[in-house]
Amino acid sequence: MRAQALLLAAALPLTLGGCGLHPLYAGGASGTVARSLAGVEVAPIEGKAGWLIGNALRDRFAGDGDGKPRYRLDIKLDDHIEGLAVRADYAATRERRSLRARFQLVRLDTQVTVLDATAGSDAGIDVVGSEYATIAAENTALERLSGIVADQITTRVALYARGHPADR
Repeated sequence: MRAQALLLAAALPLTLGGCGLHPLYAGGASGTVARSLAGVEVAPIEGKAGWLIGNALRDRFAGDGDGKPRYRLDIKLDDHIEGLAVRADYAATRERRSLRARFQLVRLDTQVTVLDATAGSDAGIDVVGSEYATIAAENTALERLSGIVADQITTRVALYARGHPADR
């Protein structure tokens, strides 16, 4: 029984090569995807959420590129807060903050949109008696949602870069 388990454990890594999984960031900072991401400039985005997402994306795309962008990332945001749970006096006790982004990756040499997609996430917020605490919770939710949306955008752009080697 123990010998069979050891044999199975030894054979398992051999089967992973055929499963179709490939590392997205193979080669690290000098890999093709990381170099492609370094060639993406993030266009200015309106509002506080835009500032947060823009900074997060610039951090994620930063690399040792040649400094000349090949793509521009245009993003339009929809940041919405709505009351969910309402008391008898019509005061909200729970809110949902939704952050949605429509983003387009544009090749700068041809001005052709090569990727047009959306990203988004939601967060629940408790509305408490303190207005300061509620505003702080809304801001914390926005910061968290901005990071999540930036991660989703980064992943989609990286997948595009991996799938289109001629665009590098």
